[in-house]
Amino acid sequence: MARRTLTSTAAALTTAAALLLTGCGGGDKSSSDDIKGADTGSGSPSASASAADANAPDVSVPSDFHLVFDFDAPSDAKQAAALSDAENYIRALKHGIVQQDPNDPAYQYYSSGQAAQYAKSQIQAWVKGSWTVTGTDKYYDADVTALSGGKRELVAFCRNQGKSYSKEIKGGKILYTDENLDSYVKYQLLMFPPTGSSKAWKASVVEVKGKAKECQK
Repeated sequence: MARRTLTSTAAALTTAAALLLTGCGGGDKSSSDDIKGADTGSGSPSASASAADANAPDVSVPSDFHLVFDFDAPSDAKQAAALSDAENYIRALKHGIVQQDPNDPAYQYYSSGQAAQYAKSQIQAWVKGSWTVTGTDKYYDADVTALSGGKRELVAFCRNQGKSYSKEIKGGKILYTDENLDSYVKYQLLMFPPTGSSKAWKASVVEVKGKAKECQK
């Protein structure tokens, strides 16, 4: 149960996601989405965007867990902000796993609706298994598409979780797995712009595709 992506749960949760994404125009080899922290991704747009939001929650993770976002920031400011907070949604999910808190405020700050439900279900699975995260979790090949005349953004990216592992909270045993097709995942997040006093773009819908051959490289 070293690598988890809750692909079965994701499939159930994202049927509506797929419909919504279409409508907007546009291990254990079981599942619990590893989302790990400590960024080292060059070209990531998140740092400057996060710094501008004084109300942004803590999304830090332990030093033995490395989140790598190998993204190029879009030239369009709205798309760059949407991509930045899509990253933060992933960070927040991982933070919730580390904190072992299915109601962690971090993911709630960066998500709503089905995407918030997905994050909560992921964290719950890790809490139930008494696992946390370790290793390196890499995200890359980001693409941002404007929908509804720029009123929302569709953010897509790949993930390689081949070096991302589960760690038992009691005892600290790391559950290693070998890299294989299950290591590659494709994400699509439907991002909505800030409302009210919030400065964060929020993920409303997340679609997760396991065994993503298009992400192998």
